[in-house]
Amino acid sequence: MPPRPAGDGLQEEPLQEELQQIIVSTTREIFETMIPMDLSAGPPAKEQVQSFRCHVSGILGFSGDIRGMVTIHCPDAVAMAITANFLGMDVTEVNDDVIDAIGELANMVTGGIKEAFSANNQDIKLSVPTVVAGKSYNINNLTDADWVIIPFTVPEGTFLVELKIKPQKS
Repeated sequence: MPPRPAGDGLQEEPLQEELQQIIVSTTREIFETMIPMDLSAGPPAKEQVQSFRCHVSGILGFSGDIRGMVTIHCPDAVAMAITANFLGMDVTEVNDDVIDAIGELANMVTGGIKEAFSANNQDIKLSVPTVVAGKSYNINNLTDADWVIIPFTVPEGTFLVELKIKPQKS
């Protein structure tokens, strides 16, 4: 059975919209305060993306009252531009600085999502970020989770912020 977008089956439409808004507001706030780049959010993706070419993906899981994962998927050029603006330095290749910056971006986005959940008395704990980079790779995790993917566009291209929430067992 293919993964389903949040709101299709296990979650109500208002929750899907709330999750989308949390992702958009959290990501915008990070870029407004930490990463000086023009940023625009697109409409939620209708299909998941699991295969990546020349990308960097920052992944961070969470558990507790709500279990899930946040993943930031950036084409190399976007990852380098985010890093350059975040660290205030020239970046010409995917290196340790890029890996660290995308991991930190995943950490900040997930922290903002945690804060929103905490405001609703949902206690969650964050894991340590993991970053995958390469010419060709697949990410296939939490396949039975509900998901929301929001594309964000910066001058160098588009990156994705993906939130997966695993249904609670009864």
